Amino acid sequence: MHLAVDAHGMPVRAFVTQGTTADCTQAIALIGGFTAEKLLADKGYDTDEIPAQAEKQGMETVIPPKKNRKEQR
Repeated sequence: MHLAVDAHGMPVRAFVTQGTTADCTQAIALIGGFTAEKLLADKGYDTDEIPAQAEKQGMETVIPPKKNRKEQR
């Protein structure tokens, strides 16, 4: 399950996918159309595309880097 929540932890959008579906493949669809100050996510969402899309939507991203990330943010 991929879940987007508001600042109070209330679900605002959810997708159910197979257990083998990578988190990062669902992120753009999860945040599409949202307005928020920040995007908080775990390192499963550490890609270049997700922060770029979030910034286009006016969000600051807080995503810890994966250990194997070649270029640290």
